[in-house]
Amino acid sequence: MSSCEQPAVASVASVNTAARARRGDAPPRRAAVAGLVCGLVLAVGITGCGFRLRGDVTYAFSTIYVTGPPAAPIVIELKRTLENSSEARLVAAPTEAQVILEITNVVDDKGVLSLSSGGRVREYLLTKRASFNVHDAAGRDWLPAGEISIRRSYTFNESEVLAREVQEQRLLRDMQTDAVQQIVRRLQAAKKPVS
Repeated sequence: MSSCEQPAVASVASVNTAARARRGDAPPRRAAVAGLVCGLVLAVGITGCGFRLRGDVTYAFSTIYVTGPPAAPIVIELKRTLENSSEARLVAAPTEAQVILEITNVVDDKGVLSLSSGGRVREYLLTKRASFNVHDAAGRDWLPAGEISIRRSYTFNESEVLAREVQEQRLLRDMQTDAVQQIVRRLQAAKKPVS
């Protein structure tokens, strides 16, 4: 490189650095303001639609006793959910409870949904039904008797029998969790009966 070329390179580099410094100050400010505006718009939009994070659930009662078929998985999961997500305290005896949640019936059903042209099963339909009622020790209803019914379908292939059995068990567990969440939401509508 000749001596006459060096000053030209140095002056171009200093001009580029000065231009970058001038441009560099503005974009971060604009980006920060744009981020703040987007955040505010998002917060207002979420609040306006009624969105709330899951948290403690409030009920019209302070203590609850859960009963149902002995060792039924749905009763166990329901107790665990109520212990972890509500202000109502789960008690060990019905005499200590303000309300009693009684799971009266739980039925898992599996039926054929569709057949192939050769008469082989292509789809199954799983159904879970859970009947329940909420009453106090005197037998007065806090919530009318109700039933949760959940359906899921899945495709079946004879060459993947084990995988489909695993899928069916996973669907049944998901259906149970869904049923528990629906019961917990319905408990929010329970009201003390008028004497």
